[in-house]
Amino acid sequence: MIDSSTEPLPWPPAPIRTARLLLREPEARDRAAIVELFTSPEVGTYIGGARPREEFEQQLPEVPRGRPGLLVVELDGAMIGVVTLDPHDSDRVAHLHPGGGARELGYLFLPHAWGHGYATEACAAALEWLAAARPGTPVALTTRTANAASLRVAERLGFTEVARFEQYGARQWLGVRLPG
Repeated sequence: MIDSSTEPLPWPPAPIRTARLLLREPEARDRAAIVELFTSPEVGTYIGGARPREEFEQQLPEVPRGRPGLLVVELDGAMIGVVTLDPHDSDRVAHLHPGGGARELGYLFLPHAWGHGYATEACAAALEWLAAARPGTPVALTTRTANAASLRVAERLGFTEVARFEQYGARQWLGVRLPG
């Protein structure tokens, strides 16, 4: 029997709709919002700082597509954030899924979208899609312990704390959501 969780994700998925949001592959029209997201000092607070704008703009392709695992989160036709489902290679969760294939859930939202439940809604939809696309795949989530809002999102999504550790000059929280 082949463990399907170690195979690449079928990408891109069909757009994923929730009550308020649309999760989809990035498009050229998202470029300005992606630049704003990754260069925002407020967004960078808990991820080690904002990226330098000029450098980021030079590195980002005109059409920011083709990155498996990255979904744009859209509200009323405008990008408000991103959700990622990247391979998780930390040995901190390897004992929970010895066959490998774990994914890491990540998310970033523009400051005007904070506090409305969009992160929880978008991440729940991405996790539901992943469970259907790759049944049995465990998912990890890492955030700084100082990011109380992100810890609340992790709790709402059903992540259980596995470890706390020091990385990137800050205390980190690692949670896991096991299948089933």
